[in-house]
Amino acid sequence: MKQINRVHFDEFHTPNYTPQDKVIVSGMGSYVIDQDGEEYVDFAAGIAVNCLGHCHPELIKTLNKQSAKLWHTSNIFINEPVLELARQLTESTFAEKVFFANSGAEANEAALKIARRYACNQDSQKNEIIAFHKGFHGRTFFTVSVGGKPEYSDGFGPKPAGIKHLPFNDIAAFESSITDQTCAVILEPIQGEGGVVCATKEFLASIRSLCDKHNALLIFDEVQTGVGRTGSLYAYMQLGVVPDILTTAKGLGGGFPIGAMLTTDAIASTLTVGTHASTFGGNPLAASVANTVLSIVDNTIFLNAVKEQSKKFFSGLNQINNRLEIFSEIRGMGLLIGAELAEDVTETAQDLIRSCFSNQILITAAGPRTLRFCPPLNIEDKAIEEGLKRLEHALSNVEREGNLDAI
Repeated sequence: MKQINRVHFDEFHTPNYTPQDKVIVSGMGSYVIDQDGEEYVDFAAGIAVNCLGHCHPELIKTLNKQSAKLWHTSNIFINEPVLELARQLTESTFAEKVFFANSGAEANEAALKIARRYACNQDSQKNEIIAFHKGFHGRTFFTVSVGGKPEYSDGFGPKPAGIKHLPFNDIAAFESSITDQTCAVILEPIQGEGGVVCATKEFLASIRSLCDKHNALLIFDEVQTGVGRTGSLYAYMQLGVVPDILTTAKGLGGGFPIGAMLTTDAIASTLTVGTHASTFGGNPLAASVANTVLSIVDNTIFLNAVKEQSKKFFSGLNQINNRLEIFSEIRGMGLLIGAELAEDVTETAQDLIRSCFSNQILITAAGPRTLRFCPPLNIEDKAIEEGLKRLEHALSNVEREGNLDAI
């Protein structure tokens, strides 16, 4: 059989991605290997998806066991793994009910639909959704329109109406914009695609208070921040604010596609039979893997270890910056970290991702000027040290305004 390589991607795939030149074929823990046998340190984890690294033995064991029992039945019938997952999620969070989907976008689609329906059942004119500039909530047309990046939603025809975008962390702008016609406010506790920008506790407290005042639902998009990423099972647990609806995906399946919307009994009652559904949502394979992920991550010792590895990561990045002065700010929480490039760096984040890949380290971008680090939550000290060493080497010859004249 002829080996498939990067050339075949351009030949067969739609051109909406620009992947690296090498093909990844396997992974173990915090490392992946390409077709040429080269090993890379993974500081990306599939964009915060592989929360337990690659091929975690417990996840393999669970998937193999379930694959020999039951793959799919549809939601016309009940399966055991999804019942157990719903139990785990509700017992571990504020929620009383769960809807399962296949991705973060689908979870957010469900959250936005249920918020609109909940409000419209009370007042047919109460349908406004408030979101924030640079926010990201998925790629369905509804969620990408709610997201605060017009470049992702422009060019596809008329957008859904009733959506307002405001500056993030601007309490005054929010106070002057929310009204009794606002049905929901959606935000990420840490904007991922928007540059790994943390919401302030004061901003979140103000939003919670004003949502209560105007009878608007507060939706936390924890697709990226959830499942231990910030050092607690969900970020809201550290922020002093409890949402009405929470969405989760990415790390929930540890690499297996699954998403979920969590909410209260009162709000969940809005989704009567036939109002929303998902063919594959909550299938036994995904649910069984997610159960194992939660049983590992939702543990005080594990979550404390995430915080300890976070300290090492921040320390290492700051040491690199002390030597290279390449970042204007290093920010984030837990193992979701953004490093914004200094103003005199002429290369983009995408340029540096390619440079890092050449130095056998995987990272991602969070906007045009921010490098994003979201490694496996159980990343080993050795992998952190080796990855940071490769990162520094990749960044040591970055182009700056001052050295362009010498080129």
